[in-house]
Amino acid sequence: MEAITFNIDNGYLDGIVRGFKGGILSISNYLNLTQCETLDDLKLQLAATDYGNFLQNEPSPLATTTITERAREKLVAEFQYIRQNAGPELAKFLDYITYSYMIDNIILLITGTLHERDTHELLERCHPLGMFDSIAALCVATNVQELFNTVLVETPIAPYFEKCLSAHDLDEMNIEIIRNTLYKAYLEDFYEYTQTLGPTTAEVMGEILKFEADRRVINITINSFGTELSKDDRAKLFPTCGRLFPDGTFRLAKADDQDQVRLAVELYSEYRKFFDQGPGTERSLEDHFFEYEVYLNKRAFLQQFHYGVFYAFLKLKEQEIRNIVWIAECIAQQQKERINDYIPIF
Repeated sequence: MEAITFNIDNGYLDGIVRGFKGGILSISNYLNLTQCETLDDLKLQLAATDYGNFLQNEPSPLATTTITERAREKLVAEFQYIRQNAGPELAKFLDYITYSYMIDNIILLITGTLHERDTHELLERCHPLGMFDSIAALCVATNVQELFNTVLVETPIAPYFEKCLSAHDLDEMNIEIIRNTLYKAYLEDFYEYTQTLGPTTAEVMGEILKFEADRRVINITINSFGTELSKDDRAKLFPTCGRLFPDGTFRLAKADDQDQVRLAVELYSEYRKFFDQGPGTERSLEDHFFEYEVYLNKRAFLQQFHYGVFYAFLKLKEQEIRNIVWIAECIAQQQKERINDYIPIF
């Protein structure tokens, strides 16, 4: 049934996003970028790719922040084109993708309010995909209670706040605990939603979101070592939609150091290798996470008639931008010996 009906509403945009994916930088493109001596050389090399003349109006000398901003603007424009032309069901799926960026933006504004920063200045630092019509209303709030009430009324992610937090929590809890509490609610909700979108989308997105949940569980565990966060409170932050749940999360909730984390994930073959650091291995745990994320998102394009390609394209492009920025930073700081430590995609 998916094969019969999918292309009626989504065939055009599916073709567009697969075309966008064809413009992702190849190994030969990266080889050319790593040979550059200056950021102006990098600009010329990128002009020969799908990025085109996205830096043509930028004066020399280029800054790496400028490259980041312009590359992100190009990606956001492509995503918004897809969103504007999407049918109701695909539009809802794309909106779910933006909720994670909304969480980050609102956390940024909460932090600014707590520290009495000018929230209008913080708006400029918000991610464009996490903007929504009423985000400016959050800047009017002068205290945490006002901000919380505005969030509950004005934002698409209000249900996550309502379900998990109170105004008192915003004032008293560590900001990272608030972020992880919201992400737990978001990931579980997004996972449940994708399981209603047909068997192929459920399979592809289920695998991706299970990994995202497990990555958060492992990171929360490791980052909690040496802090005041209790083991019980740590366990409350774990998403319950990953492969590690329930046995792996139970063991991670009891872990006291990184060796116990490694033992807790030993039974999960895809994660075991992340901790097998042999002699001469320079890849960090975060690098291993990024590599596996790229692998899952590339696999999404091997199947037809599903929404997972839209999510996968966005995440692959974000990794590509991180790669470009890494290479640009190595050139700018004359650290050419580390320039090849990016995460290849194709």
